[in-house]
Amino acid sequence: MAFKSYVLFTCLFLFALAIPVLSNRQMKGPNDEQASAFYFLKGLQGCHKGEKVEGLHQLKNYLEKFGYLNYSSVKNKTSDDFDDALESAIRNYQINYDIKATGILDAETVSKMMTPRCGMPDIVNGTSRMRAGGMDHTHHGSKSIHMVSHYSFFPGNPRWPPSKTHLTYAFEANTPAAAFSPVARAFNTWDSATRFSFSRVQNTAGADLVIGFHRRDHGDGAPFDGPGGTIAHAFAPTNGWFHYDADERYSIGAMAGAFDLETVALHEIGHLLGLGHSSVRNAIMFPSIAAGTTKGLDADDIEGIRVLYR
Repeated sequence: MAFKSYVLFTCLFLFALAIPVLSNRQMKGPNDEQASAFYFLKGLQGCHKGEKVEGLHQLKNYLEKFGYLNYSSVKNKTSDDFDDALESAIRNYQINYDIKATGILDAETVSKMMTPRCGMPDIVNGTSRMRAGGMDHTHHGSKSIHMVSHYSFFPGNPRWPPSKTHLTYAFEANTPAAAFSPVARAFNTWDSATRFSFSRVQNTAGADLVIGFHRRDHGDGAPFDGPGGTIAHAFAPTNGWFHYDADERYSIGAMAGAFDLETVALHEIGHLLGLGHSSVRNAIMFPSIAAGTTKGLDADDIEGIRVLYR
């Protein structure tokens, strides 16, 4: 009888270890390329200026979403012509991601574009929020935002007022309970690296920061796109919204085919505090992350937040 009890306990323990992957419905994992919102890019590899290729209008939509392209003509935006503006947008993308800036949709560029990422743009109002190779990049004659090292800030450097050093956060009712602890750990990590402290409250109406899980168009002007595309987004101070894409698969810790809740939270909390994206691949503020990966704060992240609030 004791042996049977031991076997039962062992099975239950192993089962408990196997349940960190969270999903709000049955679906293909984001490591299944064809389930990804960015899968269309695979068929465009090798495209270059002067070509007309079916599906290039989707690439234009992708680059517009992340701030690299802004056509004044609807006709140009919806056409499948690889024009000068598209070549320039791809070149700027390659600069930000430290890829050889050819303006050609080569294999390395497609691979990086297909990697799941944060939904916040890399470029806002024509000004790059990233920096690669130790250079500031401006677009369309706009003045570059203030950047030091490889981190960046939102345009205008929005931040929490000096008197606001304690921020409260709350979870929306659609948040899986298993996400509470990983998000709390992410807040504790930022607590140790900044002047801020954080505490959880129950009422979202009175919280400075609100975390929730949403699908597709959820009313904040930044719709999600299904599995394998944009996995989360958060807004600059003092908006306070942080949303996970509920169509993704999440885990507690590194697990194949799922995104680590804590790692995603670390990135998005950086946005809530005022950090933009970084071109440093090891930085938590680097825009993209592969499934099955965990990351922590990098020196670039810590320097950025300290400069913003000095």
